[in-house]
Amino acid sequence: MTPLMPGNQSRKTGKQNSKINARMEPVNPRLSCVVENSFLPGLRLDRYVAENLKILSRSQIKSRKLRAAVNGKEVKVSRLLRGGETLDLFWEDAPVYDLVPQDIPLEIVYEDENVAVINKPQGMVVHPGAGNYNGTLANALYFRRLCRNAGSGLPPAPGDYLSQGDLSPGIRPGIVHRLDKDTSGLIITAWDEGTHFFLAEQFKQRKVIKTYAAIVSGCPPDSCGQIEKPIGRDRNNRKLFAVNTNGKKSLTLYKVAKTWGNYSLLLIRPKTGRTHQIRVHLKYLGFPIVGDPLYGAKDGILQGCTLMLHAKRLTIKLPGTGRQTFRTKFPARFNDVFSVLDK
Repeated sequence: MTPLMPGNQSRKTGKQNSKINARMEPVNPRLSCVVENSFLPGLRLDRYVAENLKILSRSQIKSRKLRAAVNGKEVKVSRLLRGGETLDLFWEDAPVYDLVPQDIPLEIVYEDENVAVINKPQGMVVHPGAGNYNGTLANALYFRRLCRNAGSGLPPAPGDYLSQGDLSPGIRPGIVHRLDKDTSGLIITAWDEGTHFFLAEQFKQRKVIKTYAAIVSGCPPDSCGQIEKPIGRDRNNRKLFAVNTNGKKSLTLYKVAKTWGNYSLLLIRPKTGRTHQIRVHLKYLGFPIVGDPLYGAKDGILQGCTLMLHAKRLTIKLPGTGRQTFRTKFPARFNDVFSVLDK
């Protein structure tokens, strides 16, 4: 095997996707460290990187093609480590994608010079990714930001997209948090890096209050409650998540707002931010969200429903204006279901 030396990594060139341009940085990141002597032997190198060093997740170790050397000799990432060994790590940067500005109408709930609060429609992807290179919230925000900076309200000429000075290729403009594709509702974005950091810190410190509305199958016995169960990858399907004893600590609060026989409207406040947290916790509780294609069940009455989960209220501190609360009305699909259940 070729010794791992800075600058000695080969760069593979492949066909460029016609819709997106992925560019690898010329120099890959590198980390060198000594495995602590108190380290208990027998842990695989890849698990040590993910669980002890916490610089790459298990999936990133594979996707970014982690390579490693122990005491100067290249080894497999499955090698078992011992205390005192010198570890050199090399991996590829994540691909950086050129973001295409697109004139996509957005429902703006609030906007000032620092932020925009948007009512995201169901079906809109937040970030570009495999199979979703266009039509995302990021594409729409990029376009809107260029128009704002141009000052005329009209987009600059195509050749001037990257001459505006505030967005270079690969930047994901202002997106601080996410909503699943099938979840509608409020999402806040920042127009500058300082505001992005200001907002992101509040999410990190769990100072943001997010309230969701969901129509679920079944009626919880208590008018309010909490679900405090760890969430991790589903052992039977790695693409899904489940309550898992080895998962991350997760807490969801809920309140029953209305009931109709075997259906309920819940107001939900997640205190942590795990992937699919609300959907997983409600399934675990025995009250899956109506229309959930991943965690729900077939419904004999509300057939054809899409995911009945909506980010209805958001409370957060804004730069210069203090703490504010933003609200949205129920989307049309909720009102349609209300009409059916009220009969």
